[in-house]
Amino acid sequence: MGGGARKDGGRLPALSAPQFVGRDGELDTLGSALERTPAVVLIDGEAGIGKTRLLREFLASQAERGRRALVGACLELRVPYTLGAVVDAVRDGVDNVVGLRLSGLGGALRPLFPEWADDLPPAPEALEDATAARHRLFRAFVEVLGRLDVALLALEDVHWADEATLEFLQFLVSRRPQPVSLVLTFRRDEVPSASLLLRLASRLPSDAHLVRLTPGPLDVAETASFVSSMLDGGYVSNEFAAFLHARTEGVPLAVEESLRLMHDRADLIRQDGGWARRRLDRIEVPPTIRDAMLERVQRLHPDSRTVLYAAAVLSGSADFVTLRAVTGLPEERFAAQAAEVLGNGLLREARPGQWSFRHSLACDAVYDAISTGERRAMHLRAGRTLERWPLPPVAQLARHFRLAGVSEAACRYTDEAADLCVQSGDMATSALLLHSLVTTVPLPAGILVRLVTKIQFQALSGSDPYSAIIEALRSALTGQALAPVGQASVRFQVGRVLMVAGEIEAGRREILTALPDLSPGSPETARARVLLALPLGNARPVSEHLRWLQEAPPLTQSMASLDRLRLSVERAFALLMLGEETGWAAAREIPDDVLDPREASVVAIGHTNVGEEATRWGRYDEASARLAKARTLAERHQLVDYLDSIASSRAHLDWFTGAWSGLAERTARLVDDDNGVRLKDRCEAALVAGLLQAAAGDREAAKERLRFAGGDDQQRIEAAAALAQVCLRDGDVDEALRLTDQLAEIVVGGGLWSRAVEFAPARAAALVAVGGSGLPRTW
Repeated sequence: MGGGARKDGGRLPALSAPQFVGRDGELDTLGSALERTPAVVLIDGEAGIGKTRLLREFLASQAERGRRALVGACLELRVPYTLGAVVDAVRDGVDNVVGLRLSGLGGALRPLFPEWADDLPPAPEALEDATAARHRLFRAFVEVLGRLDVALLALEDVHWADEATLEFLQFLVSRRPQPVSLVLTFRRDEVPSASLLLRLASRLPSDAHLVRLTPGPLDVAETASFVSSMLDGGYVSNEFAAFLHARTEGVPLAVEESLRLMHDRADLIRQDGGWARRRLDRIEVPPTIRDAMLERVQRLHPDSRTVLYAAAVLSGSADFVTLRAVTGLPEERFAAQAAEVLGNGLLREARPGQWSFRHSLACDAVYDAISTGERRAMHLRAGRTLERWPLPPVAQLARHFRLAGVSEAACRYTDEAADLCVQSGDMATSALLLHSLVTTVPLPAGILVRLVTKIQFQALSGSDPYSAIIEALRSALTGQALAPVGQASVRFQVGRVLMVAGEIEAGRREILTALPDLSPGSPETARARVLLALPLGNARPVSEHLRWLQEAPPLTQSMASLDRLRLSVERAFALLMLGEETGWAAAREIPDDVLDPREASVVAIGHTNVGEEATRWGRYDEASARLAKARTLAERHQLVDYLDSIASSRAHLDWFTGAWSGLAERTARLVDDDNGVRLKDRCEAALVAGLLQAAAGDREAAKERLRFAGGDDQQRIEAAAALAQVCLRDGDVDEALRLTDQLAEIVVGGGLWSRAVEFAPARAAALVAVGGSGLPRTW
């Protein structure tokens, strides 16, 4: 256990909590901003920089002046729970819900506040429209804020917020008058590129009062003052302060944890009337807070470490009973060691009866130190404990049972949590939940296929969300004894995901192998033939693609409505890609709007794809209308991950219609985001960027963009044709001929005449450049 014993047998003085140092300017700015109510204050900065301390100091000053605030924190969970920070803030701010005299709107709060069920108005009538239901819930929260007479709502760590919380914040700032001032803390480097938080910050109403604060690291003098405040005001040598600053970069939490580690090691000494560190020539202070935290943890009694491990497994704040259950310790041993970790500052009481780490970095460091076996056991105990709650938190249960390796429970709760997310319009979280499960837990083939089918790939972020899914499916193929129909079902999913990932020929091979054993008349059989009908990959006759469509089983009422909708949308897209006029009649069957969020995602993709094809057909008004419908759907149902696809297709249309103002900047944002934007969308944006650069005469940059764009099957014809034109301007006729030879094979050889317009000018120019008609080349 740690104790700060000195090597000479004495005791070092206990460390104090650090004083508030180096933030007077930020504190004044925050105070001035909130004098002009209502305001929106965004405090961003790296982990440990002091955002929370700045906020707490400000709130304390406001409390002294009788100004009331509600405070909540978004927890660092793999999957955040819906509106959790807002719920916690309101719960802590309400002493007597009956005294608020809520209108009937208050009944909408019942699912989120089951403990108030006896005191809230009756539940209102259920609404079929998820958007309307969310709007009613948000209005109920605003009513509560108004009845509480609250001037400020502060939410911490909003980079971990769920989509519903961010949507609620947008709802607040869009109302006039704005009900309360907002203070939000977050880490910019952990905000996903498609997060609503970025839209909240960039699209405030024109009359909103926005203030941004970015606390910086402490300088050497401030580091010395900070350390001195922990050492009872003792003088700190400049050498020592510079040493600490160099190894912590002035991040306050890292300075604090490093000093606590040195205190535990008895590595602090009195020197020349002040505090210094032994052996400054040796680099013993850990360069990161993780190392500092882990060394402190290793000095603890084993039972104390167990308490910390349990807190790390639970991740967020935990009550006494839950934390003890996860440790597995007898009550008397738990109480003694829990007191130690609270006493030495490793855990804090976040609010009465709720314990947590003082910072997520500490939580991460401890979690990573837990052995695999102990971690699984603790996640299992956590799951069993949370199952007994009156309102079990299904997203947390899904995480705990998944990490415990209990596949049946993990599947059940993941399914339930994913469906709840879909009902609230949070497709991204639903996809993340399902993706985490199928890629980390070995599942029976039938369950695996069902869950993979439910994943909305468009909602997954990251550069490659597909490989792990394909690996899981292949493992089921090789590691499980499956009947032919079961093998075919798994193999079809492998092929489908490969095609989504852009590996067209590999995907086609898998689907062709699976097709004979798929159930006749099933949605899988129909989708397999529609996917084979898409003119992607190697050149094939259009007649072959059309044959696959003709052989697809008809849509029947026995199919689930989602399957029917998906197949009709994909069939229309295939017909348009093949240049068939009948595709427009099929496209007219795509509805403009639907209530179900899953169906909305399919319709949004459908309109986007039809809009892209309309651009290729030269039907620009149709393309604009389709893309507008897709955007409306995506915004209404909070399908934020779909907006980049719509934006890339819109950029393509704007190139053809001459709407070039700001187009280079829009395409650059899409192309350069290799983590948040799908490769397909980056390629389409790169095509437009390359065309713009070629038009501006920047041919080398244009070539780079166009080669990148050609990596996507849907863009490769237009990209190669544009690249051939650039080569002709450079005098490289041979390369232009080579590029257009490939296009002739695809378009002419396959009979895909609808795409001929994209390469015909480049092909004709290349042939003319070498004497054209006399050469034995395929047109």
